[in-house]
Amino acid sequence: MRLLVRLVPALLLAITASVAPLAAQNFDQFVAIPSGTVALTHAKVIDGTGAPAMMDQTILLAGDRITAIGPSGSIQVPDNANVVDVSGKTIIPGLVGLHNHSYYTGGNGRAAQLSFSGSRLYLASGVTTIRTTGAQQPYAELNLQREIEAGRVIGPTMYATGPYLTGEQGPATMTRLEGPEQARRVVRYWAEEGISWFKAYTWISRAELGAAIEEAHRNGVQVTAHLCSVGYREAVALGIDNLEHGLFANSEYDPNKQPDECPPGFRSDYANLDVNGPEVQATFRDMIDNDVAMTSTLVVYEISVSGRPPIDERVYDILAPEISEEVRAIAIARRAGQGAIDPAVFDKAMEYERAFVDAGGLLAAGVDPTGYGAAPPGYGDQRNYELLLEAGFSVPEVVQIMSLNGARILGIDGDVGSIEAGKVADLVVIDADLEAAGNLHATEVVFRHGIGWDSPGLIESIRGIVGIR
Repeated sequence: MRLLVRLVPALLLAITASVAPLAAQNFDQFVAIPSGTVALTHAKVIDGTGAPAMMDQTILLAGDRITAIGPSGSIQVPDNANVVDVSGKTIIPGLVGLHNHSYYTGGNGRAAQLSFSGSRLYLASGVTTIRTTGAQQPYAELNLQREIEAGRVIGPTMYATGPYLTGEQGPATMTRLEGPEQARRVVRYWAEEGISWFKAYTWISRAELGAAIEEAHRNGVQVTAHLCSVGYREAVALGIDNLEHGLFANSEYDPNKQPDECPPGFRSDYANLDVNGPEVQATFRDMIDNDVAMTSTLVVYEISVSGRPPIDERVYDILAPEISEEVRAIAIARRAGQGAIDPAVFDKAMEYERAFVDAGGLLAAGVDPTGYGAAPPGYGDQRNYELLLEAGFSVPEVVQIMSLNGARILGIDGDVGSIEAGKVADLVVIDADLEAAGNLHATEVVFRHGIGWDSPGLIESIRGIVGIR
């Protein structure tokens, strides 16, 4: 009892220390351009609709909205506007990360909820909206979502998901379903708590997945999945809303696939898959006819492919030192030939995504900051930009995939995802000609809801703690 008496004040002190400064924090040091009437002049604009870049544009902001966009000289700039000349720079919409997480796994089995560093790194990298696509700590996500919306934490707009829904073989951090009724019960509970999406995982059965989807839709929320036991066409028939990881999670092309079983090594012959053949095109047709989008997460697979380019040094620089060392050692080994994914299969996965879009499919993108930790929040999203270019998409197409397409899947494209008058002022200012640069590394200012955040300043504020806080 005496021990309890000593502990309670200590706990109260810890809670007070962690909460009290939060409300009093002043984030002015990270604001490059305050909210107000702002004119961004002489910009190159790639607006997110897939249209070609527009030169010498002026974007006018008022509070949290875009009020006008057009050729510089054609826009009436109010006398009280903060005029920012962005000559030589490119402006794109804020990115919508559709397979992102608020936690991170890295090194030799490490895992951490990154409610502080992860949210800042997403925003600093140009990601203004995320769907978390599977939660290890759903309440941490819901609370973080609310703190960001209240302005007490720096980060992107969040769409939080419930706990992973998987079968009895799933990891201990997930909901191991024992049947359809449990699936319904879990979905009802978390839908009432305020989550907007669920993610089904590898070993879920068709009966469990179907029950989860039905219950989710009854409660006004949606379901996506990283599948294996269930094929994509089966999931579409059950009413799934979104499918994650493209070719990497679709086992239905394995000739040995059995119902409700995840065939080991099912991708072993996928390098020879004909993406224009009848089997693949039937998958695409089912998805397109039923408005089921696909999420590209190329970066989280690339980190395990031998022979690929070295991991960007920026990744190691922002990680906590001990994690950075572990991640570097693993990356070197995998690049040297210990990669878990056949390079030819990785190339086929890029071809698969290109073919899906060519068939009329809706493709979005996200980082999935898991694996061994070489694709952290934000920086992994930026690497996806480069990989989608490598897959054969044009710059305007990649920007659309990473912005407006994600917004369409979330049902928020009326407000965000493209640079249009009347939409929310979520913008990314890149200190380069994006089409010439080939990457998003020069991200300079990121507007979320009309506030222009200093990207380098935010990155510096979390340098050396990513992966632990």
